[in-house]
Amino acid sequence: MSAPRQNHRIRIYEDIRARIQRGEIRRDDRLVDTAIAAERGVSRMPVREALMQLASEGYLEGTSRGFTLPNMEPERIREVFVLRRLLEPYAAASAAQSCDAQAIAVMGQAVEDAAATLVSDDVTEFYRASEVFRNTWLGAVPNTELRQTILRYMAQVQSVRFATMRDPLAHQIIVDGQRGLLEAFRRHDALAASERMLRFVMQGEESFARLNAEARPESLQSKRAG
Repeated sequence: MSAPRQNHRIRIYEDIRARIQRGEIRRDDRLVDTAIAAERGVSRMPVREALMQLASEGYLEGTSRGFTLPNMEPERIREVFVLRRLLEPYAAASAAQSCDAQAIAVMGQAVEDAAATLVSDDVTEFYRASEVFRNTWLGAVPNTELRQTILRYMAQVQSVRFATMRDPLAHQIIVDGQRGLLEAFRRHDALAASERMLRFVMQGEESFARLNAEARPESLQSKRAG
């Protein structure tokens, strides 16, 4: 692969992945290689390769009309929560022991920004601040393989976030959970970080289950009406 094409692929891959992680790409958006190539003034191939890499990592899935975010069934999301309960408490404990003052300052600002959205109800800002918080503590995890494993199911986590962040009760739970984790990180308390992360993940699972159950009757009514 030539250097210019490789550079295009890397830039496109990193840009689209960042947009996914910031919540700027939604479930009904379709990413078409030819359209992206025309927009960026590059050939189709590096765009196609970037999209295929994102699909192989679980961020996207291919369809006959382009690439979209994964369509996560509730059962698969429950399976991801099992992974999160197993991995993230340990990861948070190790991050608490290794995070430095700069990381704690970044997380502190992110929590303040997220808390402000309880009043402003700015979901986009809430999502951005939550991503900064999550990416910062994950970046402090010294075990590279553990960190990369958690990042690989990021696309599935996005599905839960899209479903819960607009719910006022879940909104408050997430902010409170971030505050608790931040306090554990500030004290470099590995045990508290592990316990708070486990509680945070379990509360997220409960919120998703509640909202999914509330949405089901509406879905059934729509089918009957159709």
